[in-house]
Amino acid sequence: MTIDKNTALVLEGGGLRGVFTCGVLDFFMDCGITFPFIVGVSAGACNGLSYMSGQRGRAKSSNIDLMEKYQYVGFKYLLSQGCIMDYKLLFEDFPEKIIPYDYDAYFANPTRFVMVTTNCLTGKPEYLEEKKSSERVMDIVRASSSLPFVTKITYVDGIPMLDGGIVDSIPIRYALDQGYENIVVVLTRNKGYRKKDTKIRAAKAFYRKYPKLQEALFVRNSAYNKTMDLIEKLEEQGRITVIRPVNPVNVGRMEKDVTKLTALYQEGYEVAAQIL
Repeated sequence: MTIDKNTALVLEGGGLRGVFTCGVLDFFMDCGITFPFIVGVSAGACNGLSYMSGQRGRAKSSNIDLMEKYQYVGFKYLLSQGCIMDYKLLFEDFPEKIIPYDYDAYFANPTRFVMVTTNCLTGKPEYLEEKKSSERVMDIVRASSSLPFVTKITYVDGIPMLDGGIVDSIPIRYALDQGYENIVVVLTRNKGYRKKDTKIRAAKAFYRKYPKLQEALFVRNSAYNKTMDLIEKLEEQGRITVIRPVNPVNVGRMEKDVTKLTALYQEGYEVAAQIL
């Protein structure tokens, strides 16, 4: 695989399954591999930030080492913060104090880095970039990672937003529309995975103020499956490179088992090494 000015990197989300992506990106950093354009969603956006700042191992530490120490996933945070995770710890204490984020390195990186969110008013994706304001960077990545139903709506530029995976889980079409012909896609599910095509009934109760968001949630699974159909078609044609787990994924979106997380991280590193 050749990486040149026409190469884009697309990073899927998937919650704690994103530790697979951590392994892939750490391999890239070990080999000095960079891309001119990166677009990430949810956990893909979070992990992509550490890749953009060149902080090798930072994403792994956040998702595995500090999970063991802080146990930041749990229903107790729904009561105290309105989120299934300790978002104060993740988006304030981690980047500011515990594992400080290198904003200077990020801002100086010439790579375009796009994070995907869902606009609750329009029910459409927002493809957001920021290379000046550290506060806005964190607002965007937090919005991109704000899972529906189990986290609060996040505001970016005064606009209510949620997880970009609602409307564009794997933004390969966006990368193509930006003119990139050579695309590397990092997935967090096994080949052939599809979501059950069912409507999410709770959307009306949770998001009465946002009818367009309700519509997006109703078709979320079918939209994801169509994107996967496209990815597998392009992969078969040899037009894109896909890096995905080979072994059956037994890590849940809110996984807390450090042994499972470590194994999936290591698989990401090894699969990337085999492909590249």
